[in-house]
Amino acid sequence: MELDKNLIGLTGKPFVFEVEKRHIRQFAEAIGDSNPLYVDEEYAANTIYGGIIAPPSFPVAIGQDSGGAIDLPLDYRRVLHGEQEFIYQRPIRPGDRLVCQMKVADIYDRQGKSGIMQFVVLDTEMKDEAGELVAISRTNMIYRPASKKAREEAKK
Repeated sequence: MELDKNLIGLTGKPFVFEVEKRHIRQFAEAIGDSNPLYVDEEYAANTIYGGIIAPPSFPVAIGQDSGGAIDLPLDYRRVLHGEQEFIYQRPIRPGDRLVCQMKVADIYDRQGKSGIMQFVVLDTEMKDEAGELVAISRTNMIYRPASKKAREEAKK
C-alpha cells in the first residue's frame, strides 16, 4: 500500500511531558555527553543559559510511550529512519511542562534504484504552558517500495 498525501496534516493526540533534571541527566549519560551544562547546576548557572539545559538531541526521548502517536497505514518492514532534526526556539530546561503534538508535515516521492520511495515527515511540536513554541522534533522516514513478491501477493 502506498501512502496517500491526504495524510498530510493528520495529528496525534496532544500529550504533556514534564522535564525533570533527572531526565536531562539520564539522557546525557545515555548518549555519553559529559558536558557540565547538562548536569552541574553551579557550572550551568554561570553560563549564558543561567542554568541547566537539555542536550540538543533531547527531544528524541520526548514522546516515547506518550499515547500521542499517529496510527499510519505503514508496512513497517518497508520503513527506514532517514533523518532527525531538532528546530529550537529556546532551550529545554528542567521544570518545563511541554505540551506536545505529532503531525504529518509532509509526504513526498523520490525515485530510488528499486522504484519510487515515499518520504514521510513527522513533526512533534513542543510548546510551553503559555502556548509558545519551544522546539520541533522532525523525523523523516523512508517508505521503500514493496518487494516484487509483496506486490504479487497483493494482487491475489
